[in-house]
Amino acid sequence: MPQPESENLSVKLFKNHKQALETSGLVPYLPSSLEQLEQSGRTWYRELRRPQWIWQGVDAIELESILARIANSQKHRSRDEWLDTVSGYHSGNWAYEWIHAGMEHQKTASELDGDEAAEAYFKASLYFSVAGYPHIKGDNLAIQSQVLASQAYDMAAKQTSHRVEKILVPYQGRKITCYLHLPNTEKPLPVVIVSGGMDSLQTDMWRLYRDFLAPSNMAMLTLDMPSIGHSSHWPLSEDSSCLHQAVLNYLPNIPWVDRFHAAVMGFRFGGNVALRLSFLEPNRLKACVALGAPVHQILTNSTRLKTMPKMYLDVLASRLAKQVVDINSLTSQMQAWSLKNQGFLSGGRKTSVSVLAIGLKDDPVSPKSDNKLAALFSKYGKGVELNSKTLHSGYEEALKQMIEWIKEEMKQ
Repeated sequence: MPQPESENLSVKLFKNHKQALETSGLVPYLPSSLEQLEQSGRTWYRELRRPQWIWQGVDAIELESILARIANSQKHRSRDEWLDTVSGYHSGNWAYEWIHAGMEHQKTASELDGDEAAEAYFKASLYFSVAGYPHIKGDNLAIQSQVLASQAYDMAAKQTSHRVEKILVPYQGRKITCYLHLPNTEKPLPVVIVSGGMDSLQTDMWRLYRDFLAPSNMAMLTLDMPSIGHSSHWPLSEDSSCLHQAVLNYLPNIPWVDRFHAAVMGFRFGGNVALRLSFLEPNRLKACVALGAPVHQILTNSTRLKTMPKMYLDVLASRLAKQVVDINSLTSQMQAWSLKNQGFLSGGRKTSVSVLAIGLKDDPVSPKSDNKLAALFSKYGKGVELNSKTLHSGYEEALKQMIEWIKEEMKQ
């Protein structure tokens, strides 16, 4: 017997409400925009960043085990076609599996001392961060994951033989929370300001510091991108480098760093910010390095943007604090983030900051033309393209080039 219209409607509304509690359904789209999303052939909502997570410190075997538990779950999914959409905080749910694994590393850390304990806490922090990935606003499990990541990082900071200071930078009546990492405090050190993309936390950067910057006797100062983590109070705007600029201007107040030897490093959208800052503050920076940064092409190509995985579009909408997404409006709005459209990469003006822009072959987000363009507008610029294999098998090779570039420029 057919159900009444009103009952059918209530079932639909309830179903939508249940879906909205799960990450992939948190960002609402106009019906016409949903029709434009081409997601056929995808089996995961999230982009699985295996090489990056392993490089950052996730155990490779444990990673596959976690993904297998999620994939093999028989629990209800809000989207049957996407394996990582198990709703409800229990086995099979993305956040649950990663938090559970992180708790095991945190338990191990509590039984250790010194640097051994610190490394286990740093690992736990990374797992908690991945649990919240891609950190969509309004995702309660992601918010809890971020809290756990910060707490574990703070516990690691107390145990490590390195000095890790939490720096609070005043800005617009609030405080920007940064972590300053120091290999020693004998004298003020050259400092590199580091940020990741729009779907990662500043606490993901420990290995970059431990294995690359610390051995080069450089300090690392991290901060979250606008609208995420500790910087969630500030939505992302066309002035994407506003927080980083405030932090850069605050360096004279930090006794452990040499403000005359400062560089900026960014990954993905953090690279866009780093490049922008090198044009705004050429007298305060020695070097700028951007890896896989969206500079111009993807930001101005609405057709290509619309073909991006839904997760990426959700992240963009979330960072811009969109209530309901009109995909045509969203992709059109992204043109304002093009550094060429903003006037930095056009005309005759070049920055005196040495710029290294690294991209991967066939990367749709950061094509060769973008990196050449960024290098062209630096008096001492270089655009580098790495083979696709390099990201998967040699993430470290890109980092080595970046660190060597900064070390060389810091000598000036």
